[in-house]
Amino acid sequence: MAASTEVNSEELQTWPKFVLFGDSITQLAFSDGGWGAALQHVLQRKCDVVCRGLSGYTTAWGKLVLPQIINKNNAEDIVLVTIFFGANDASLKEMSPKHVPLDVYKTNLTDMLEYLQQLGLGSDQVILITPPALDEQAWLKHCQEMGSSINRLNEVTGQYAKACWDVATERKMTCVDLWTAMQKEKDWQRYLDDGLHLSKEGSQFLAQYLVPLAQEGTNHLPIIFPLSEDVDPYKPEEALLNRNPTKDDLL
Repeated sequence: MAASTEVNSEELQTWPKFVLFGDSITQLAFSDGGWGAALQHVLQRKCDVVCRGLSGYTTAWGKLVLPQIINKNNAEDIVLVTIFFGANDASLKEMSPKHVPLDVYKTNLTDMLEYLQQLGLGSDQVILITPPALDEQAWLKHCQEMGSSINRLNEVTGQYAKACWDVATERKMTCVDLWTAMQKEKDWQRYLDDGLHLSKEGSQFLAQYLVPLAQEGTNHLPIIFPLSEDVDPYKPEEALLNRNPTKDDLL
């Protein structure tokens, strides 16, 4: 029926957005069993989970591209953001040009948080995630297969995890300390595929921490479009067409 396709057909309706921002561990968030997919599963019909993971990036690069991802033109549509950097920042200085000194890493995180706050995102809308623990034995094997020496150490990664936690604490923001949480588990190495990136089990482990935070942060959002049980199958137009939601209805 033509009328049903003409309602608000000028543009795709904008839904609230949960933006995942980070490096390759974020880029892989929608892989099989990924933590981003777990978030989208529980938030469907409330908001879109948008993945902006950039493999190989550090906070130095992330700080430069963040305004191209979140800015004054779209910030009001965003309800939550994760910032998940550190795995590349913590690479050893003598082994990688991507190394970001610890103090600069903290400054970069702080700058990104301040930028988001300037756009109107509150401290309860941003979730920091520390880099995961590093399985040095598995990562060494991976590096050797790539023809290089090991370029990261778990102890050093832990320093960046602590720095991330400190930044969140200073700014009274939520932080998931993945590095510490993983190592409290027996055989935590199973949470990693190659010693660095999260396995399916690792993604599920991270999701256990993020899903409750995501649900809490979206409690105020209504279900978008009526539930099927609220639609009269004989007169669906009354529920589905006799409404013209504004942007405020969706935020």
